[in-house]
Amino acid sequence: MRLEITLRKLRKAVAVAAVASLAATAPAACDGGGKSEAAAPAGAGVDGVDDGTKLTLWTRAPLELQAKALVQAYNAGHKNQVSLTIVPNDDYVAKVGAAAGSGDLPDLFAADIVYVPNWTKAGLFTDLTDSIGMLPYADKIIQGHVQAGTYEGKKYVLPFVLDLSVMFWNKKLYKEAGLDPEKGPTTLDEFRSQALAVQKLNKPGTYGTYFGGNCGGCDVFTWFPMIWASGEEVMGADGKTSLLAGSAAQKVYGTFRELQNAGAIAPGSKDETGATWVAAFQQGKVGVMPYPATLLQTAAKTVDVGVAAIPGVTGGTSTFLGGDGIGISKDTKATQQAWNFLAWLTSEKAQVDVLAKNDSSVSRTDLADNQYSAQDPRIVTINKAAASPQSKTPVAVNFQQAFNAPGSPWVTLLRNQVFGDPSSLTKDNQALTGVLGQ
Repeated sequence: MRLEITLRKLRKAVAVAAVASLAATAPAACDGGGKSEAAAPAGAGVDGVDDGTKLTLWTRAPLELQAKALVQAYNAGHKNQVSLTIVPNDDYVAKVGAAAGSGDLPDLFAADIVYVPNWTKAGLFTDLTDSIGMLPYADKIIQGHVQAGTYEGKKYVLPFVLDLSVMFWNKKLYKEAGLDPEKGPTTLDEFRSQALAVQKLNKPGTYGTYFGGNCGGCDVFTWFPMIWASGEEVMGADGKTSLLAGSAAQKVYGTFRELQNAGAIAPGSKDETGATWVAAFQQGKVGVMPYPATLLQTAAKTVDVGVAAIPGVTGGTSTFLGGDGIGISKDTKATQQAWNFLAWLTSEKAQVDVLAKNDSSVSRTDLADNQYSAQDPRIVTINKAAASPQSKTPVAVNFQQAFNAPGSPWVTLLRNQVFGDPSSLTKDNQALTGVLGQ
């Protein structure tokens, strides 16, 4: 989620949308409305079928480590065997679209969670509503991903791998600045004051904070939670109206504008497209910034990292529930065998013994505290952030065009608010609504 979409990806996405629309109307494996049959026929049971069937699974390259670990563990304990295909990130949307149009989707495939609404609407997934409902811990599964994969009241995906946004700070720089190294910001004002305190050290090349000033994906990932934590929404319930001119959003923009005017944001932020978004913090050159939780172990190799959930205007906490969802394709001939993999994926054995063991966040709230996370309180903090009622996954069919594309109306809005003319907020917010409503 956090990687910005390239122009090439955007062109592919447009082409794939047309293919997906055709796939949605294809009669194969779908009912009259373009949605596949339910995955839990009578007698199948909560675990599906494990009879030695060979299954295929596609996922994006950024999730290669987690996907390989999960598939290896599943294959070691089941008669069914999953064959995993890793697809380069830039090629994934086009590959899925082409396969959907020709009826050649794999049995299972994962999807960047912000693409899921497009593909559920297009009928690319099998309906899992009954199967998910039979899971004894269904209400403990992270609901942001489930909701993103819900279309017309039916559920089509489960969480595959989570990618969460949290607040990181450099404990060494905090000590030098006279701040408590064990206490990160709990409000936006504290975030601002702590960043300014680090800036006042006047250390060459070191700044209070950093952000992706030209990266729409970076900033939905890290700024939306500040708004949610404040009790406000970023879009209307139908995903077609932008609410990014609200009071909490204005406080977010104003905070970063103040930091920019004070020289507390590293100069590279203005043109940052996401390629080097996290580098300055890992080099020990940034005091505090919202950050991808999946990079904790990488950052901790060079920085003594403090971790907290992202705060709102006056408190509260939230995170962006990003990452990938996973579902059973409309083209599979092995629905119950594919469900066996998904049922296992949500089990404690997969969530704790595979994902948590390999420093990945679990996707069940009842497993946030486990034997592996207990070894690092920061992991518990991350897992609990995912369980916050204010942590969400935004759902909009035109999300990529509105927010992630280079030069998107969201990028225009945020750049005007931090670096340009903040009086354009109403106009820029209306432009966002225009794209979301297309």
